[in-house]
Amino acid sequence: MSAIIWITEGTWPACVDAARRRAEDTDLVLLHVTDDAVSEAAHGAFAGLLGRGHRERDPGTRLEDLSRDAADRLFAEAERRLGRPARRLALHGRPEQQVVRAAEGADLLVCARDGDRTHLGPRSLGPATRFVIDHAPCPVLLVWPDAAPGLGSLPPPPPPPPHRPEP
Repeated sequence: MSAIIWITEGTWPACVDAARRRAEDTDLVLLHVTDDAVSEAAHGAFAGLLGRGHRERDPGTRLEDLSRDAADRLFAEAERRLGRPARRLALHGRPEQQVVRAAEGADLLVCARDGDRTHLGPRSLGPATRFVIDHAPCPVLLVWPDAAPGLGSLPPPPPPPPHRPEP
């Protein structure tokens, strides 16, 4: 059995804790996806406006280095918290697409709510996580990164339909 733990800034501890508690005899994979859109935009802006002939000053390269360092630190912290061996899987691209692809063949995908954490409901999922949940090719364990909001945060039920007199 294999479980993929999708680690992202801000929500990874809850994912690691959930996997540690529920997947004791499972091969674990720590998955981090770097969205390259920001560094690509910086490369393009620099090349188009400023950088002809000065590649060493390209801010996109610096952003790539910072992203790689941040991912390495996140992997190391997640491994420490997990307290057991796990394989690292570092991918690049649109996170939602890469996570769904990585989950192919897995027995479980662990991810966290990343939207509005103050209310129960669909807005507690960001767009990428919503996509992953809707398209995952395996079971998904969805966790709250903090304590779940109380039932008082549920929206009220919809009003009853208007009464229509019989003809």
